[in-house]
Amino acid sequence: MYAIVEIAGQQFKVERGNKVYVHRLEANEGSKVEFDKVLLVDNDGKISVGNPTVDGAKVAATVIEHLKGDKVIVFKKLRRKGYQKWNNHRQSFTQILIQGVLGKGETLKDEIKVEKKVRVGTPAKNTKEVAEVKEAPAKKAPAKKAAAKKVTKKKED
Repeated sequence: MYAIVEIAGQQFKVERGNKVYVHRLEANEGSKVEFDKVLLVDNDGKISVGNPTVDGAKVAATVIEHLKGDKVIVFKKLRRKGYQKWNNHRQSFTQILIQGVLGKGETLKDEIKVEKKVRVGTPAKNTKEVAEVKEAPAKKAPAKKAAAKKVTKKKED
């Protein structure tokens, strides 16, 4: 079962268990949100198309975290005029976990647990994720060669 839903002015195809990045929502991390602008619902081949929305259908989701996207560089230049303008931008996003697509009069039966990864570093630079560290077995030192070759130099008389 999937649905096409409008979230923050954009349309997304969502299913239960999907993680979706949407434009920043005014909701706290861990809170539950519902979207009622469902444009299409496909229930195992039975398609319901809204005019403009499907009556009574909604999508339940949980906010996982707020974060920023990759940096977009904007560079403008006019050749032979000495004009150069450099700017950049990072879009704010919200990651949500789709709990389910609900039809008319339906309620959410069971929730999917939200697993948030702990990040290392400053909040502005979400660069590294903490991973389980397993100690590697101790390596043996390389064996020394018992008999080193002796090089004899001939003396010139």
